[in-house]
Amino acid sequence: MTHDERMTHKKRTFRDRREAGQVLARDLARYRGTRDLMVLGLARGGVPVAWEVAHALHAPLDVCLVRKLGVPQWPELAMGAVATGGGVVLNTGLLHDLGISDDEVGEAITRETAELDRREQAYRGDRGPVSVAGRCVILVDDGIATGASMVAAMRAVRQAGAARVIVGVPVGPASVCRQLRDEADDVVCSTMPEDFRAVGQMFVDFHQVSDDEVRELLAG
Repeated sequence: MTHDERMTHKKRTFRDRREAGQVLARDLARYRGTRDLMVLGLARGGVPVAWEVAHALHAPLDVCLVRKLGVPQWPELAMGAVATGGGVVLNTGLLHDLGISDDEVGEAITRETAELDRREQAYRGDRGPVSVAGRCVILVDDGIATGASMVAAMRAVRQAGAARVIVGVPVGPASVCRQLRDEADDVVCSTMPEDFRAVGQMFVDFHQVSDDEVRELLAG
């Protein structure tokens, strides 16, 4: 089966992240029973989706934290992303065009890594992250737009020793899904609308997931 056969272009709208996770879980069903399988949800929005996938595949669930690296003058503009465990993605073209220095990039990475550590503590408490070494890891988010956060997550779990890395999302643009194949062992995207503008357009309920919701899902 080819990658294109694993990704459907059928357009649909999801009621909420839980329903999206149930649909994605069916698309990932072939991984049920895979040895050393685990599911990581990208916090915060990916965790409710990942909970449904982990439940359906009978796999352990943990969280993967990713933070946007904002441009110093315009923090809402992403110049890259950093993930728990050291995965980093940088938009080198943007850095060059805006004249952003290595020191400024380093400061942003240090600042956002500290925030990642704080959130890890908030979500896990004294429980450390589950080791991914030698495991088949399915990285799940509620959708992808540019793919930068997912690439950072993939690099982090590769660095941590994952044997295989699978990307699973309910929605995203076909062009980005194709690009993710360069670093993923498999990419599964449930719907890829031709008029894709934003992840939220495919959800009726796309509320901001809270830290408390993440903690409850990880505990359950």
